[in-house]
Amino acid sequence: MKFSKTTLSIVTTLVLTSTLSADALSDLQAEVAELKSQTQALIDETSNLQTGFNYTTADANKKHSGLGAAASKVYFSKSPLSIGGYGKIDYYHKSNESNSNSDNIDVYRFIPYIGYRFSDDIILNVELEFEHGGIKDGAGGDGYVIIEFMYLDFLLNEKFNVRVGNMLVPMGLINEKHEPTVFTTVQRPNTSKKLIPSTWHENGILAYGELTEDLSYHLGAFSALQLDRGLGQGNDWLRDSRAGSFRIDESNERLGLGIVGRVDYTGINGLFIGASTYVDSNIVMADIHFDYNKDAFRTYGVYTQTNRTDTVVGEPEKAKGGFVNFSYDISKLTEFQNKIPIFVQYESVSAQDKVTNGASVDSIDTITIGINYFPHEQVVLKADYAMSKDNSKSSDSDETNIFSLSMGFIF
Repeated sequence: MKFSKTTLSIVTTLVLTSTLSADALSDLQAEVAELKSQTQALIDETSNLQTGFNYTTADANKKHSGLGAAASKVYFSKSPLSIGGYGKIDYYHKSNESNSNSDNIDVYRFIPYIGYRFSDDIILNVELEFEHGGIKDGAGGDGYVIIEFMYLDFLLNEKFNVRVGNMLVPMGLINEKHEPTVFTTVQRPNTSKKLIPSTWHENGILAYGELTEDLSYHLGAFSALQLDRGLGQGNDWLRDSRAGSFRIDESNERLGLGIVGRVDYTGINGLFIGASTYVDSNIVMADIHFDYNKDAFRTYGVYTQTNRTDTVVGEPEKAKGGFVNFSYDISKLTEFQNKIPIFVQYESVSAQDKVTNGASVDSIDTITIGINYFPHEQVVLKADYAMSKDNSKSSDSDETNIFSLSMGFIF
C-alpha cells in the first residue's frame, strides 16, 4: 500500500496531537491533585484560626528553653490558642523487713497547659496542677489544685528573650522537664524532691537565649526560698521552703531575692550537659546535670549540693546527693517499633549532711530497676522495683522495697 506525502503528514500530525494531549492531560491531573491538597490545607488552617483550637501534637523533638514537649506546644502552634498537658496514675506496694506492708493507688497528677499567642513575640503560658485527684468536698485529704506556672514570654531574638511571671526555676534536669515520658522511673528521683525541690516555681523575671548554636543560658531573679517559715528542719527542709504561686506575707515571711544562673551545652552529638546555681542571702545551691543518648542506650543524672549560712541548732547546714540512670531500649534487638527501655538507677540523698550542732544524718540510698513500654510516643506504661536503705539507722526494718506501676501520657 502506498501513502501520499499528504496522507503521511496527516497521520503524523494526528499521532503527535494524541501524544501531546495525553501529556497535557497527565499534567492537568497532577495540577488538580496539588490544588486539592493546597485547598484542604487552607481549609484546615482557616478552621484552626477561626475556632482557636490547636491541633499540634506534643513533639518530643520540639522543646523551648528547657521546657517539656507538652509545655512547649504554644511556641510551635500556628493557632493563637494552645491546649496541652500530661497526667499519670500510679499504684504501689510498699514493704519492709518488719513486714509492714501497704498498698496505694492514686490519680497522681492531671496537668493542663493553656497557652495563648498575643503575637509572634508575646506568649502566655500557664500550667494548672490537679494532684491526688483534686480536693475532696472542699477540704481534707492530700489533694490540691494550684497554678504551677503563669508567665509572659517576650521573644526578642535567639540570643536574648525575657520571661516575666511565675515560672519554673531552671535548676537540674527534671524541674523544668517533669513530664512522665521524660524519665524512666515511676516516681521522680528523691534528688528532685528533697534537694532540688521539684517542681519548684517562683515569681520572678528571667532572661534566656542561645549564646552560640550549642550553648544556651538562663539568668533570673526570683522570690527566695522561705526558710524562716519554721520548717527549716528534717529531710524536707528545702522542699517545705518553696513559696510557689502562693502569696508571700511580709508580716511573717521574708520577701527575699534569689538569683539563678544556668548554662547548657549540646555541641557533642547525643550529649546534653550543663550546670546551674541558686544563691540568696542564706543559701548557695549548685548542680551539674547530663543526658546522653546513643542509639538504644541512654544515661542521665544529676549531682547537687546546698550550703546554708543562717541557721540555729538542729537545722541543716548542708545537703548533697544525686542519681545516675542507665537504660537500654530492647526493642532495638527486634523488629518491634515501639520503645521498651529497661533501666537501673542508683541514687544517694543526704538532705541533712551537716547539722549545726555538729551532727549529721546519713544518706538514704536507693537502687531502682524497671521497664517502660511506649505504645505511642506520647504514652508510657511503667513498672519498677525500688530498694531503699536509710543509712541513718542500723535496723534492717529501715530497708524499704516499693513495687510500682504507672500509666502516663502527654498531649
